[in-house]
Amino acid sequence: MRVAIAGAGAVGRSIAGELLENGHDVLLIDKAPTAISVERVPQAEWLLADACEITSLDEAALQRCNVVIAATGDDKVNLVVSLLAKTEYGVPRVVARVNNPKNEWLFNEAWGVDVAVSTPRLMSALVEEAVSVGDLVRLLRFSHGDANLVELTLPPESGIAGTQVGDVAWPQDTSLVTIIRGSRVLTPSPEETLEAGDELLFVATQAREEQLEELLSVRRESNES
Repeated sequence: MRVAIAGAGAVGRSIAGELLENGHDVLLIDKAPTAISVERVPQAEWLLADACEITSLDEAALQRCNVVIAATGDDKVNLVVSLLAKTEYGVPRVVARVNNPKNEWLFNEAWGVDVAVSTPRLMSALVEEAVSVGDLVRLLRFSHGDANLVELTLPPESGIAGTQVGDVAWPQDTSLVTIIRGSRVLTPSPEETLEAGDELLFVATQAREEQLEELLSVRRESNES
């Protein structure tokens, strides 16, 4: 898979390194000469150019890319890159970094964004996950529809701890996609029993997040006369 990354700062280089390790072809684009540090990611292609310019993107052969990642520290740049990638070059998948949470509402299909990633949110989520067991953490927002990728670590007092996945009355418009248990990544089959401490990843609509958090976090009262 060929991936172009606009923005060769720490975030862009980190993403590039991971993609290269997974066997993908990566092109890093940045207009700042000081950002062109070929020795830091020598396996990547590098292009000194303004990713907001059509001539630069022509030189990058963006039409041959499977994915474009707008990873600069400037939200305006990321939006322009996303829009050009989608509308001018028909890139199938566009991922954009959101730097200012106040601008998050702009990062949608209208601007060519398939997935908006708020790096500060992801970083804080990793911190929160360690100290806020039982709280729902929103990791990613998908621009198609009103769906988010959310995470919750199942607390010991949860009413569904010890219950099989298939026996849980999940809210509508939610889907359990992964169970992380220690170092294991589990496919949530109906027969899988949920355990306290499991990290559960869902795709859910925003309207169902509160209902999902209540189901997972609160021990349901037993029926008493």
